[in-house]
Amino acid sequence: MSATTTANVRDADFLELDALVVGAGIAGLYSTYRLRALGLNILGVEAGDGVGGTWFWNRYPGCRCDVPTIEYSYSWDPELQQEWSFPESMSAQPDIEVYVNHVADRHDLRKHYRFGTRVTSAAYDEAAGKWTVRTDHGDEYRVKWCVMATGALSAPNFPAIPGLESYTGQLLHTGLWPQDGADLTGKRVGVIGTGSSGIQSIPQIAKQAASLTVFQRTPNYAMPVQATPTNPALEEFAKANYLELRKLQRSSKVGISGIAMGEDGVPSIGGGAVVDLTLFADAAVNQAARENFAENVRSRVNDPAIAEKLIPKDYPFGCKRLIAEIDYFETYNRPNVRLVDLREGAITAITPTGVRTEQGDFDVDVLVFATGFDAMTGPLTRMNITGRDGVTLAQKWSDGPQAYLGLISAGFPNLFLLTGPGSPSVLSNMVVSIEQHVEMVTEMIDYMHTNDVASIDAAPEAEEQWLDHVDEVARGTQYTDPTCNSWYLGSNIAGKARRMMPYLGGVNRYAEACQDAVSSDYQGFVLERASG
Repeated sequence: MSATTTANVRDADFLELDALVVGAGIAGLYSTYRLRALGLNILGVEAGDGVGGTWFWNRYPGCRCDVPTIEYSYSWDPELQQEWSFPESMSAQPDIEVYVNHVADRHDLRKHYRFGTRVTSAAYDEAAGKWTVRTDHGDEYRVKWCVMATGALSAPNFPAIPGLESYTGQLLHTGLWPQDGADLTGKRVGVIGTGSSGIQSIPQIAKQAASLTVFQRTPNYAMPVQATPTNPALEEFAKANYLELRKLQRSSKVGISGIAMGEDGVPSIGGGAVVDLTLFADAAVNQAARENFAENVRSRVNDPAIAEKLIPKDYPFGCKRLIAEIDYFETYNRPNVRLVDLREGAITAITPTGVRTEQGDFDVDVLVFATGFDAMTGPLTRMNITGRDGVTLAQKWSDGPQAYLGLISAGFPNLFLLTGPGSPSVLSNMVVSIEQHVEMVTEMIDYMHTNDVASIDAAPEAEEQWLDHVDEVARGTQYTDPTCNSWYLGSNIAGKARRMMPYLGGVNRYAEACQDAVSSDYQGFVLERASG
């Protein structure tokens, strides 16, 4: 292999590369670190102006992690584990962004990146066994391996509402929040959407705005959490027992060890409440959860009519992402907050001054779209990726995503999908799943070099079998209930095929499947040697 690239990529002219990493979030940075260790000539490209991925783009008020931050951290730098302290038990976006930036600086990873650069196309040259990747700056790279660290939630969704372009006020999306923030003081603000980013941001926006109008199409199940300072005793215990904690994360279903403080004030690992959400497939359990949720909302919202509008009544508990909320329901007790239930009259247009519904017009100075993402597939299908025989990834995935182990889609050799559809991904602690994926991918690349392998692809029959398995473990759960429309299924995007995208078998079961494939001479993959 060629010597590791160390020059500043902003000033360098790269054409031929060993590996290209797309994305500078948690997955991209770790990929770059591991690939550099192999002595590869590498480059990373990132659409944003800095590192962080999810934590760079999602700066909306109230954005925070829904996994205990002690567990939401890299495991591959033992010294960092001991040195770093997060200020809160479930940290807010700014603190996680600081952490990711520290990692990039600590390991000198920025020099491998070209920031403010978006991939516009990637095409596989079968004769050369390389990918030609082009960017919006006119750059063209010829690379053997493409590592797509693009994130599962990085393609913002703007619903096709007539008149959107006519709006003259300030237009924001929670997934594209301005780096320097948005001053909403004294403004009339409208928020469209009550998913995760809506439920997190609405209480904070309400504190700033003169008035807040929330446009709710579907009420969501959301569970109260407390933003508490990190417990020093728990942190000390975690640092003394990180080896065991990390093992338990990887052997668990959702990538969480369950570290917690006991009622007696004694910390332990494995004693925390880690809920297997597939338990809610049981009708009686689900009904009990729904009733408990409804009672909680009614106890927190003063107006009974508003409370009822905030309670889901036509789909099961847990089939959509359960949202961690802080004072969300109490926000509707504020005099400056109004709820517009779109089930009583839908949005018909965006006007120059606000939102038009079948219930009337609502003028706002700032319009916030909390409308989520084209999840898991969107970041890839929007990138104009063309594999063997001129087939694009968007074409192949038109009836739903297909990828063996969520890693490689047949017909797109040497294109690695990190936490892609068919992997635990968004149903797990993402850092744990990211590390497992990055380590497998970089070990595959190292194996290819050592054994003179030119390309690795997924065998179509193995891909089909894995897809059947992904469907099988989801069947009968609340996630695939016919009354549920979630972004896990792609139901939030008009025209997108309905299919359960993340793997419900668990982090542990998934890792075992990956290890079985590797130890069986890469069973399910097609390897072609450079010598033919």
